[in-house]
Amino acid sequence: MEEPAGGGAEPWAEGLRNSNNNASPGGWPAGRGGHPLAPFGGSGTETSYLGRVVLEIVESERTYARDLRSIVEGYLGKIIDTEEPVLRPEQVSALFGNIEDIYELSSTLLQNLESCASDPVAVAVCFVTRSQEFAIYTQYCNNYPSSVAALAECMRSKAQARFLRECQERLRHALPLGAYLLKPVQRILKYHLLLQEIAKHFEHKSGDDYEVVLEAIDTMTCVAWYINDMKRKHEHAIRQQEIQSLLLGWKGPDLTSYGELVLEGTFRVQRVRHERAVFLFDKTLLITKRRGDHYVYKSHIPCSSLMLIESARDSLCFSLAHYKHGKQQHSLQAKSVEEKRMWTHHIKRLILENHHAIVPQKAKEAILEMDLFYPPRLPRYSPERLKKSWSCQPLGDAAADPRQGRRQSGRSHASPASLPWGKAVKRRKKKRRKRRKRKLWARMARRSCPGPGTCQGKPRRSRYPFQPQKPQGGHPLPGATQGTPHHSRGTP
Repeated sequence: MEEPAGGGAEPWAEGLRNSNNNASPGGWPAGRGGHPLAPFGGSGTETSYLGRVVLEIVESERTYARDLRSIVEGYLGKIIDTEEPVLRPEQVSALFGNIEDIYELSSTLLQNLESCASDPVAVAVCFVTRSQEFAIYTQYCNNYPSSVAALAECMRSKAQARFLRECQERLRHALPLGAYLLKPVQRILKYHLLLQEIAKHFEHKSGDDYEVVLEAIDTMTCVAWYINDMKRKHEHAIRQQEIQSLLLGWKGPDLTSYGELVLEGTFRVQRVRHERAVFLFDKTLLITKRRGDHYVYKSHIPCSSLMLIESARDSLCFSLAHYKHGKQQHSLQAKSVEEKRMWTHHIKRLILENHHAIVPQKAKEAILEMDLFYPPRLPRYSPERLKKSWSCQPLGDAAADPRQGRRQSGRSHASPASLPWGKAVKRRKKKRRKRRKRKLWARMARRSCPGPGTCQGKPRRSRYPFQPQKPQGGHPLPGATQGTPHHSRGTP
Protein backbone atom coordinates (compact mmCIF):
# COMPACT_ATOMS: atom_id res chain seq x y z
CA MET A 1 0.00 0.00 0.00
CA GLU A 2 1.77 3.07 -1.17
CA GLU A 3 1.11 6.31 0.65
CA PRO A 4 2.85 9.69 0.51
CA ALA A 5 5.46 10.35 3.15
CA GLY A 6 3.93 13.48 4.58
CA GLY A 7 0.92 13.34 6.87
CA GLY A 8 -0.41 16.71 5.71
CA ALA A 9 -0.75 15.83 2.04
CA GLU A 10 -4.51 15.43 2.18
CA PRO A 11 -6.57 17.32 4.79
CA TRP A 12 -9.42 14.81 4.68
CA ALA A 13 -7.01 11.92 5.21
CA GLU A 14 -5.54 13.64 8.26
CA GLY A 15 -9.04 14.23 9.57
CA LEU A 16 -9.77 10.52 9.27
CA ARG A 17 -6.66 9.72 11.26
CA ASN A 18 -7.58 12.18 14.00
CA SER A 19 -11.16 10.97 14.26
CA ASN A 20 -9.89 7.44 14.72
CA ASN A 21 -7.47 8.26 17.50
CA ASN A 22 -9.14 10.90 19.68
CA ALA A 23 -10.76 8.40 22.07
CA SER A 24 -9.16 8.55 25.48
CA PRO A 25 -7.98 5.30 27.15
CA GLY A 26 -10.38 5.96 29.99
CA GLY A 27 -13.32 5.36 27.69
CA TRP A 28 -12.13 1.94 26.58
CA PRO A 29 -14.01 -1.10 27.80
CA ALA A 30 -12.55 -3.30 30.51
CA GLY A 31 -11.18 -6.74 29.71
CA ARG A 32 -13.28 -9.82 29.86
CA GLY A 33 -11.70 -10.77 33.18
CA GLY A 34 -12.72 -7.48 34.76
CA HIS A 35 -9.28 -5.87 34.53
CA PRO A 36 -8.76 -2.69 32.52
CA LEU A 37 -6.81 -3.17 29.32
CA ALA A 38 -3.82 -1.10 28.38
CA PRO A 39 -4.09 0.80 25.10
CA PHE A 40 -2.09 -0.21 22.07
CA GLY A 41 1.49 0.89 22.24
CA GLY A 42 1.15 2.35 25.72
CA SER A 43 4.29 3.81 27.23
CA GLY A 44 6.16 1.56 29.65
CA THR A 45 4.32 -1.61 28.52
CA GLU A 46 5.62 -4.33 26.28
CA THR A 47 2.96 -5.43 23.80
CA SER A 48 2.51 -9.19 23.55
CA TYR A 49 2.57 -10.95 20.21
CA LEU A 50 -1.19 -11.42 20.41
CA GLY A 51 -1.56 -7.70 21.04
CA ARG A 52 0.55 -6.96 18.00
CA VAL A 53 -1.69 -9.24 15.90
CA VAL A 54 -4.78 -7.35 17.08
CA LEU A 55 -2.99 -4.07 16.45
CA GLU A 56 -2.20 -5.22 12.90
CA ILE A 57 -5.89 -5.93 12.27
CA VAL A 58 -6.92 -2.47 13.46
CA GLU A 59 -4.10 -0.60 11.71
CA SER A 60 -4.57 -2.44 8.42
CA GLU A 61 -8.31 -1.71 8.55
CA ARG A 62 -7.53 1.97 9.16
CA THR A 63 -5.23 2.05 6.12
CA TYR A 64 -7.83 0.18 4.07
CA ALA A 65 -10.57 2.65 5.04
CA ARG A 66 -8.28 5.53 4.10
CA ASP A 67 -7.62 3.97 0.69
CA LEU A 68 -11.34 3.50 0.09
CA ARG A 69 -11.99 7.11 1.04
CA SER A 70 -9.39 8.26 -1.45
CA ILE A 71 -11.28 6.38 -4.18
CA VAL A 72 -14.71 7.70 -3.15
CA GLU A 73 -13.71 11.34 -2.65
CA GLY A 74 -10.53 11.64 -4.71
CA TYR A 75 -11.81 9.96 -7.86
CA LEU A 76 -15.56 9.34 -7.80
CA GLY A 77 -16.35 12.63 -6.07
CA LYS A 78 -14.26 14.62 -8.52
CA ILE A 79 -15.96 12.95 -11.48
CA ILE A 80 -19.41 13.79 -10.13
CA ASP A 81 -18.50 17.38 -9.20
CA THR A 82 -17.12 18.37 -12.59
CA GLU A 83 -19.43 20.61 -14.61
CA GLU A 84 -18.80 18.59 -17.77
CA PRO A 85 -18.32 14.95 -16.69
CA VAL A 86 -15.37 13.33 -18.39
CA LEU A 87 -16.77 9.81 -17.97
CA ARG A 88 -20.15 8.57 -19.10
CA PRO A 89 -22.58 7.37 -16.39
CA GLU A 90 -22.32 3.74 -17.51
CA GLN A 91 -18.53 3.98 -17.34
CA VAL A 92 -18.69 5.34 -13.79
CA SER A 93 -21.05 2.56 -12.72
CA ALA A 94 -18.86 -0.17 -14.22
CA LEU A 95 -15.63 1.38 -12.94
CA PHE A 96 -16.54 1.86 -9.27
CA GLY A 97 -19.41 -0.60 -8.69
CA ASN A 98 -20.68 -0.35 -5.10
CA ILE A 99 -17.43 1.04 -3.71
CA GLU A 100 -19.38 3.55 -1.57
CA ASP A 101 -21.14 0.72 0.28
CA ILE A 102 -17.80 -1.02 0.82
CA TYR A 103 -16.33 2.20 2.24
CA GLU A 104 -19.22 2.72 4.65
CA LEU A 105 -18.95 -0.85 5.92
CA SER A 106 -15.19 -0.54 6.42
CA SER A 107 -15.59 2.77 8.27
CA THR A 108 -18.18 1.29 10.63
CA LEU A 109 -16.11 -1.85 11.20
CA LEU A 110 -13.08 0.33 11.96
CA GLN A 111 -15.01 2.22 14.64
CA ASN A 112 -16.03 -1.08 16.23
CA LEU A 113 -12.49 -2.43 16.14
CA GLU A 114 -11.05 0.71 17.71
CA SER A 115 -13.51 0.49 20.58
CA CYS A 116 -12.25 -3.04 21.38
CA ALA A 117 -8.90 -1.79 22.73
CA SER A 118 -6.56 -4.81 22.85
CA ASP A 119 -9.22 -7.44 23.55
CA PRO A 120 -8.91 -10.12 20.81
CA VAL A 121 -12.25 -11.66 21.75
CA ALA A 122 -14.03 -8.33 21.27
CA VAL A 123 -12.36 -8.05 17.87
CA ALA A 124 -13.69 -11.50 16.95
CA VAL A 125 -17.19 -10.48 18.08
CA CYS A 126 -17.10 -7.54 15.65
CA PHE A 127 -16.78 -9.91 12.70
CA VAL A 128 -19.40 -12.36 13.96
CA THR A 129 -22.06 -9.70 14.59
CA ARG A 130 -21.48 -8.00 11.22
CA SER A 131 -21.08 -11.15 9.15
CA GLN A 132 -24.22 -10.61 7.04
CA GLU A 133 -23.04 -7.19 5.90
CA PHE A 134 -20.00 -8.63 4.11
CA ALA A 135 -22.35 -10.01 1.43
CA ILE A 136 -22.01 -6.66 -0.38
CA TYR A 137 -18.50 -7.75 -1.38
CA THR A 138 -20.10 -10.36 -3.66
CA GLN A 139 -21.50 -7.63 -5.91
CA TYR A 140 -18.17 -5.80 -5.99
CA CYS A 141 -16.14 -8.94 -6.78
CA ASN A 142 -18.57 -9.96 -9.53
CA ASN A 143 -18.32 -6.48 -11.04
CA TYR A 144 -14.52 -6.35 -10.79
CA PRO A 145 -13.84 -7.77 -14.32
CA SER A 146 -16.16 -5.07 -15.72
CA SER A 147 -14.24 -2.50 -13.67
CA VAL A 148 -10.94 -3.62 -15.21
CA ALA A 149 -12.44 -3.43 -18.70
CA ALA A 150 -13.91 0.04 -18.04
CA LEU A 151 -10.56 1.30 -16.75
CA ALA A 152 -8.77 -0.04 -19.83
CA GLU A 153 -11.32 1.79 -22.01
CA CYS A 154 -10.71 5.04 -20.09
CA MET A 155 -6.95 4.77 -20.52
CA ARG A 156 -7.41 4.56 -24.30
CA SER A 157 -9.06 8.01 -24.24
CA LYS A 158 -6.55 10.83 -23.88
CA ALA A 159 -8.95 13.12 -22.02
CA GLN A 160 -10.11 10.45 -19.57
CA ALA A 161 -6.58 9.14 -18.99
CA ARG A 162 -5.31 12.67 -18.31
CA PHE A 163 -8.17 13.29 -15.82
CA LEU A 164 -7.40 10.09 -13.88
CA ARG A 165 -3.68 10.92 -13.78
CA GLU A 166 -4.50 14.38 -12.42
CA CYS A 167 -6.59 12.79 -9.66
CA GLN A 168 -3.70 10.47 -8.83
CA GLU A 169 -1.25 13.37 -8.64
CA ARG A 170 -3.68 15.37 -6.49
CA LEU A 171 -3.90 12.46 -4.04
CA ARG A 172 -0.13 11.92 -4.29
CA HIS A 173 -0.64 8.20 -4.84
CA ALA A 174 2.35 6.25 -6.09
CA LEU A 175 0.02 3.60 -7.56
CA PRO A 176 -2.67 4.20 -10.21
CA LEU A 177 -6.43 3.80 -9.71
CA GLY A 178 -6.42 0.16 -10.84
CA ALA A 179 -4.27 -0.87 -7.86
CA TYR A 180 -6.72 0.75 -5.43
CA LEU A 181 -9.79 -0.81 -7.07
CA LEU A 182 -8.24 -4.23 -6.41
CA LYS A 183 -7.92 -3.65 -2.65
CA PRO A 184 -11.51 -4.68 -1.67
CA VAL A 185 -11.07 -8.02 -3.47
CA GLN A 186 -7.81 -8.61 -1.60
CA ARG A 187 -9.12 -7.42 1.77
CA ILE A 188 -12.23 -9.60 2.02
CA LEU A 189 -10.10 -12.71 1.39
CA LYS A 190 -7.62 -11.74 4.12
CA TYR A 191 -9.88 -11.30 7.17
CA HIS A 192 -10.00 -14.99 8.07
CA LEU A 193 -6.20 -15.23 7.82
CA LEU A 194 -5.78 -12.38 10.32
CA LEU A 195 -8.25 -14.02 12.69
CA GLN A 196 -6.37 -17.32 12.40
CA GLU A 197 -3.30 -15.55 13.77
CA ILE A 198 -5.34 -14.59 16.87
CA ALA A 199 -6.37 -18.22 17.41
CA LYS A 200 -2.82 -19.44 16.80
CA HIS A 201 -1.40 -17.30 19.61
CA PHE A 202 -4.40 -17.45 21.95
CA GLU A 203 -3.23 -18.27 25.47
CA HIS A 204 -6.04 -20.60 26.57
CA LYS A 205 -7.22 -22.78 23.70
CA SER A 206 -10.44 -23.74 25.46
CA GLY A 207 -13.44 -22.04 26.95
CA ASP A 208 -16.01 -19.61 25.65
CA ASP A 209 -13.52 -16.91 24.60
CA TYR A 210 -11.64 -19.28 22.33
CA GLU A 211 -14.92 -20.55 20.90
CA VAL A 212 -15.83 -16.98 19.92
CA VAL A 213 -12.53 -16.60 18.07
CA LEU A 214 -13.08 -19.91 16.26
CA GLU A 215 -16.61 -18.84 15.34
CA ALA A 216 -15.25 -15.62 13.85
CA ILE A 217 -12.72 -17.63 11.80
CA ASP A 218 -15.44 -19.98 10.58
CA THR A 219 -17.71 -17.06 9.69
CA MET A 220 -15.14 -15.10 7.71
CA THR A 221 -13.80 -18.24 6.03
CA CYS A 222 -17.34 -19.02 4.92
CA VAL A 223 -17.66 -15.46 3.60
CA ALA A 224 -14.45 -15.92 1.60
CA TRP A 225 -15.64 -19.29 0.26
CA TYR A 226 -19.03 -17.86 -0.62
CA ILE A 227 -17.59 -14.87 -2.48
CA ASN A 228 -15.10 -17.07 -4.33
CA ASP A 229 -17.89 -19.45 -5.28
CA MET A 230 -20.18 -16.65 -6.48
CA LYS A 231 -17.29 -15.16 -8.47
CA ARG A 232 -16.55 -18.56 -10.01
CA LYS A 233 -20.21 -19.08 -10.94
CA HIS A 234 -20.35 -15.61 -12.44
CA GLU A 235 -17.26 -16.31 -14.57
CA HIS A 236 -18.63 -19.70 -15.63
CA ALA A 237 -21.95 -18.11 -16.61
CA ILE A 238 -20.10 -15.65 -18.83
CA ARG A 239 -18.06 -18.49 -20.34
CA GLN A 240 -21.27 -20.48 -20.87
CA GLN A 241 -22.79 -17.62 -22.87
CA GLU A 242 -19.59 -17.40 -24.90
CA ILE A 243 -19.72 -21.13 -25.72
CA GLN A 244 -23.38 -20.78 -26.73
CA SER A 245 -22.54 -17.95 -29.15
CA LEU A 246 -19.66 -19.94 -30.73
CA LEU A 247 -21.49 -23.28 -31.02
CA LEU A 248 -22.42 -24.34 -34.57
CA GLY A 249 -24.93 -27.02 -35.50
CA TRP A 250 -26.55 -27.18 -32.07
CA LYS A 251 -30.35 -27.57 -32.20
CA GLY A 252 -30.98 -28.24 -28.54
CA PRO A 253 -32.13 -25.83 -25.81
CA ASP A 254 -30.08 -23.00 -24.37
CA LEU A 255 -26.97 -24.31 -22.60
CA THR A 256 -27.98 -22.52 -19.40
CA SER A 257 -30.76 -25.11 -19.00
CA TYR A 258 -28.06 -27.74 -18.39
CA GLY A 259 -26.80 -26.05 -15.24
CA GLU A 260 -23.37 -24.73 -14.41
CA LEU A 261 -20.26 -25.38 -16.49
CA VAL A 262 -18.14 -27.76 -14.40
CA LEU A 263 -15.16 -28.60 -16.64
CA GLU A 264 -13.92 -28.01 -20.15
CA GLY A 265 -10.94 -29.50 -21.95
CA THR A 266 -9.45 -30.80 -25.19
CA PHE A 267 -8.87 -34.54 -25.71
CA ARG A 268 -7.51 -36.85 -28.36
CA VAL A 269 -10.17 -39.35 -29.44
CA GLN A 270 -9.52 -42.86 -30.65
CA ARG A 271 -10.04 -43.37 -34.40
CA VAL A 272 -10.68 -39.64 -34.88
CA ARG A 273 -8.24 -37.38 -36.70
CA HIS A 274 -8.93 -34.09 -34.89
CA GLU A 275 -9.10 -33.42 -31.17
CA ARG A 276 -12.43 -32.91 -29.45
CA ALA A 277 -13.40 -30.01 -27.19
CA VAL A 278 -15.48 -31.46 -24.35
CA PHE A 279 -17.70 -29.47 -21.97
CA LEU A 280 -19.10 -31.01 -18.80
CA PHE A 281 -22.21 -29.32 -17.40
CA ASP A 282 -24.24 -30.21 -14.33
CA LYS A 283 -26.75 -32.13 -16.45
CA THR A 284 -25.05 -33.07 -19.71
CA LEU A 285 -21.76 -33.77 -21.48
CA LEU A 286 -21.19 -31.86 -24.73
CA ILE A 287 -18.66 -33.05 -27.34
CA THR A 288 -17.58 -30.63 -30.09
CA LYS A 289 -14.83 -30.04 -32.64
CA ARG A 290 -12.88 -26.83 -32.95
CA ARG A 291 -13.20 -24.91 -36.21
CA GLY A 292 -11.27 -21.68 -35.92
CA ASP A 293 -12.85 -19.72 -33.09
CA HIS A 294 -16.05 -21.77 -33.22
CA TYR A 295 -17.18 -25.16 -31.90
CA VAL A 296 -18.97 -27.63 -34.17
CA TYR A 297 -21.47 -29.83 -32.37
CA LYS A 298 -20.75 -33.56 -32.52
CA SER A 299 -22.65 -35.28 -29.71
CA HIS A 300 -24.06 -34.88 -26.23
CA ILE A 301 -25.02 -37.33 -23.47
CA PRO A 302 -27.27 -36.45 -20.50
CA CYS A 303 -25.54 -37.11 -17.18
CA SER A 304 -28.53 -39.21 -16.10
CA SER A 305 -27.75 -41.62 -18.97
CA LEU A 306 -23.97 -41.30 -18.94
CA MET A 307 -21.77 -44.39 -18.60
CA LEU A 308 -18.06 -44.20 -17.72
CA ILE A 309 -15.60 -46.96 -18.66
CA GLU A 310 -12.06 -46.57 -17.33
CA SER A 311 -9.22 -48.28 -19.18
CA ALA A 312 -7.06 -50.63 -17.11
CA ARG A 313 -4.36 -50.82 -19.80
CA ASP A 314 -3.88 -47.10 -20.47
CA SER A 315 -3.63 -44.77 -17.47
CA LEU A 316 -4.62 -41.76 -19.61
CA CYS A 317 -7.70 -43.17 -21.38
CA PHE A 318 -11.35 -43.40 -20.39
CA SER A 319 -14.51 -43.95 -22.42
CA LEU A 320 -17.94 -42.33 -22.27
CA ALA A 321 -21.19 -43.68 -23.70
CA HIS A 322 -24.95 -43.59 -23.38
CA TYR A 323 -25.98 -46.57 -21.24
CA LYS A 324 -28.54 -47.61 -23.91
CA HIS A 325 -25.90 -47.43 -26.64
CA GLY A 326 -22.87 -48.93 -24.94
CA LYS A 327 -21.14 -49.81 -28.22
CA GLN A 328 -21.09 -46.17 -29.34
CA GLN A 329 -18.27 -45.10 -27.08
CA HIS A 330 -16.19 -41.94 -27.09
CA SER A 331 -12.67 -43.01 -26.07
CA LEU A 332 -10.85 -39.94 -24.72
CA GLN A 333 -7.16 -39.60 -23.93
CA ALA A 334 -6.17 -37.05 -21.29
CA LYS A 335 -2.90 -35.17 -21.30
CA SER A 336 -1.94 -36.29 -17.79
CA VAL A 337 -3.00 -38.72 -15.08
CA GLU A 338 -4.15 -35.82 -12.91
CA GLU A 339 -6.42 -34.51 -15.66
CA LYS A 340 -7.96 -37.95 -16.14
CA ARG A 341 -8.56 -38.37 -12.40
CA MET A 342 -10.20 -34.98 -12.15
CA TRP A 343 -12.53 -35.63 -15.07
CA THR A 344 -13.50 -39.15 -14.01
CA HIS A 345 -14.14 -37.98 -10.45
CA HIS A 346 -16.52 -35.21 -11.49
CA ILE A 347 -18.21 -37.45 -14.07
CA LYS A 348 -18.89 -40.05 -11.35
CA ARG A 349 -20.23 -37.35 -9.06
CA LEU A 350 -22.62 -36.01 -11.71
CA ILE A 351 -23.77 -39.53 -12.67
CA LEU A 352 -24.73 -40.11 -9.02
CA GLU A 353 -26.38 -36.72 -8.63
CA ASN A 354 -28.44 -37.11 -11.83
CA HIS A 355 -29.36 -40.75 -11.34
CA HIS A 356 -33.09 -41.42 -11.63
CA ALA A 357 -33.09 -43.36 -8.36
CA ILE A 358 -32.37 -41.60 -5.09
CA VAL A 359 -28.85 -42.52 -4.02
CA PRO A 360 -28.15 -42.00 -0.28
CA GLN A 361 -25.56 -39.37 0.46
CA LYS A 362 -23.33 -41.80 2.37
CA ALA A 363 -23.36 -44.17 -0.59
CA LYS A 364 -22.32 -41.34 -2.90
CA GLU A 365 -19.41 -40.43 -0.62
CA ALA A 366 -18.33 -44.07 -0.34
CA ILE A 367 -18.28 -44.48 -4.12
CA LEU A 368 -16.29 -41.29 -4.62
CA GLU A 369 -13.86 -42.18 -1.83
CA MET A 370 -13.05 -45.45 -3.60
CA ASP A 371 -11.84 -43.40 -6.55
CA LEU A 372 -8.08 -43.00 -6.90
CA PHE A 373 -8.63 -39.26 -7.15
CA TYR A 374 -10.44 -37.92 -4.15
CA PRO A 375 -9.57 -34.30 -3.40
CA PRO A 376 -8.66 -33.37 0.17
CA ARG A 377 -11.70 -33.12 2.37
CA LEU A 378 -12.98 -29.60 2.02
CA PRO A 379 -14.06 -27.68 5.11
CA ARG A 380 -17.71 -28.07 5.96
CA TYR A 381 -18.21 -24.46 4.99
CA SER A 382 -16.91 -24.95 1.45
CA PRO A 383 -19.31 -24.42 -1.47
CA GLU A 384 -18.61 -27.97 -2.73
CA ARG A 385 -20.04 -29.48 0.47
CA LEU A 386 -22.75 -26.93 1.10
CA LYS A 387 -24.09 -26.46 -2.42
CA LYS A 388 -27.33 -28.25 -1.53
CA SER A 389 -27.96 -26.39 1.73
CA TRP A 390 -26.97 -22.86 0.73
CA SER A 391 -29.80 -20.58 -0.24
CA CYS A 392 -28.28 -17.91 -2.45
CA GLN A 393 -30.47 -14.97 -1.58
CA PRO A 394 -30.56 -11.79 -3.65
CA LEU A 395 -28.01 -9.28 -2.48
CA GLY A 396 -30.64 -6.88 -1.22
CA ASP A 397 -32.09 -9.55 1.07
CA ALA A 398 -28.89 -11.20 2.20
CA ALA A 399 -27.00 -8.09 3.24
CA ALA A 400 -28.79 -6.40 6.05
CA ASP A 401 -27.46 -2.94 6.65
CA PRO A 402 -28.09 -1.47 10.10
CA ARG A 403 -25.55 1.28 9.52
CA GLN A 404 -26.46 4.93 9.52
CA GLY A 405 -25.21 6.87 6.52
CA ARG A 406 -25.94 8.27 3.12
CA ARG A 407 -27.30 5.08 1.59
CA GLN A 408 -30.06 3.74 3.81
CA SER A 409 -31.77 0.83 2.13
CA GLY A 410 -34.41 -0.40 4.57
CA ARG A 411 -33.22 -3.99 4.33
CA SER A 412 -34.25 -6.34 7.10
CA HIS A 413 -31.83 -7.99 9.50
CA ALA A 414 -30.95 -11.61 8.85
CA SER A 415 -30.12 -14.02 11.63
CA PRO A 416 -26.74 -15.77 11.30
CA ALA A 417 -28.46 -19.13 10.72
CA SER A 418 -30.32 -17.74 7.71
CA LEU A 419 -27.14 -16.62 5.94
CA PRO A 420 -25.61 -18.74 3.17
CA TRP A 421 -22.78 -19.66 5.52
CA GLY A 422 -24.79 -19.71 8.77
CA LYS A 423 -25.65 -23.43 8.70
CA ALA A 424 -22.02 -24.30 8.12
CA VAL A 425 -20.91 -22.38 11.21
CA LYS A 426 -23.57 -24.09 13.35
CA ARG A 427 -22.54 -27.54 12.09
CA ARG A 428 -18.89 -26.81 12.79
CA LYS A 429 -19.67 -25.72 16.36
CA LYS A 430 -21.74 -28.87 16.91
CA LYS A 431 -18.93 -31.03 15.60
CA ARG A 432 -16.47 -29.30 17.93
CA ARG A 433 -18.73 -29.96 20.94
CA LYS A 434 -18.97 -33.65 20.05
CA ARG A 435 -15.19 -33.85 19.74
CA ARG A 436 -14.76 -32.34 23.22
CA LYS A 437 -17.23 -34.88 24.66
CA ARG A 438 -15.31 -37.77 23.11
CA LYS A 439 -12.03 -36.49 24.57
CA LEU A 440 -13.67 -36.12 27.99
CA TRP A 441 -15.04 -39.69 27.81
CA ALA A 442 -11.61 -41.07 26.90
CA ARG A 443 -9.96 -39.16 29.75
CA MET A 444 -12.50 -40.46 32.27
CA ALA A 445 -12.03 -44.02 30.97
CA ARG A 446 -8.26 -43.79 31.44
CA ARG A 447 -8.65 -42.51 34.99
CA SER A 448 -11.00 -45.36 35.87
CA CYS A 449 -8.43 -48.05 34.96
CA PRO A 450 -7.18 -49.79 38.16
CA GLY A 451 -3.63 -50.16 36.86
CA PRO A 452 -1.37 -50.22 33.82
CA GLY A 453 -2.25 -52.87 31.29
CA THR A 454 -5.69 -53.57 32.72
CA CYS A 455 -7.66 -51.42 30.26
CA GLN A 456 -7.58 -52.70 26.72
CA GLY A 457 -9.74 -49.98 25.25
CA LYS A 458 -13.28 -48.74 25.57
CA PRO A 459 -15.83 -51.43 24.68
CA ARG A 460 -18.35 -50.47 22.06
CA ARG A 461 -21.67 -49.77 23.73
CA SER A 462 -24.78 -51.25 22.24
CA ARG A 463 -27.45 -48.81 21.14
CA TYR A 464 -30.12 -51.21 22.50
CA PRO A 465 -28.75 -52.84 25.66
CA PHE A 466 -30.66 -55.96 26.64
CA GLN A 467 -30.41 -57.57 30.05
CA PRO A 468 -31.18 -61.31 30.09
CA GLN A 469 -34.11 -62.32 32.21
CA LYS A 470 -34.50 -65.66 33.90
CA PRO A 471 -37.75 -67.54 33.45
CA GLN A 472 -39.59 -68.92 36.38
CA GLY A 473 -37.64 -72.17 36.17
CA GLY A 474 -34.42 -70.35 36.96
CA HIS A 475 -32.71 -71.20 33.64
CA PRO A 476 -31.35 -68.48 31.36
CA LEU A 477 -33.05 -67.65 28.11
CA PRO A 478 -31.88 -69.41 24.91
CA GLY A 479 -28.97 -67.64 23.20
CA ALA A 480 -27.63 -66.09 26.42
CA THR A 481 -24.77 -67.73 28.28
CA GLN A 482 -24.55 -67.67 32.05
CA GLY A 483 -23.13 -64.35 33.28
CA THR A 484 -22.94 -62.74 29.82
CA PRO A 485 -25.61 -60.21 28.84
CA HIS A 486 -27.24 -60.82 25.46
CA HIS A 487 -27.50 -57.84 23.11
CA SER A 488 -30.33 -57.79 20.63
CA ARG A 489 -28.43 -55.36 18.37
CA GLY A 490 -24.86 -54.20 18.24
CA THR A 491 -21.62 -55.69 19.44
CA PRO A 492 -20.61 -55.61 23.12
